[in-house]
Amino acid sequence: MSDARSGPKAPRAALDALLAGAAGDPIRRALWLDAVDLGLRPHLPPSLAAHARLANVDGAKLVFLVDSPVWRTKLRLATPELLAVAQSIGLHVTQVIVKTATTPFATAPAPSAQGIPLSAAAREAMQAAQSLPSGRKPRT
Repeated sequence: MSDARSGPKAPRAALDALLAGAAGDPIRRALWLDAVDLGLRPHLPPSLAAHARLANVDGAKLVFLVDSPVWRTKLRLATPELLAVAQSIGLHVTQVIVKTATTPFATAPAPSAQGIPLSAAAREAMQAAQSLPSGRKPRT
């Protein structure tokens, strides 16, 4: 019989082993860049935040990736505020480099009303509810 306490330790041990030593440096760097991106993104205009990603911090440069030239221009206009925020969170950066991706960023698909088909019972209930006169409650 297995010990219930051994289950959660196995993934943690694997993660610790993955991050141990120099082999974990790229993963730690990616996690750090993600944390910095999450710290900077709320300070971008909402329309721009969906189209810009922090790609790297290269010395004194913040390197951003945007998904079209329009967003490149908008991010360049937001550079002074972005540098101020980056410096306030402890980054010693003085320049923002903006690169344009060759393909648009992948986004989560919009919820679709057509995505999940209704069962026959659900369809009948919806039709019955729609045919009720206004103000009348269905029988239960």
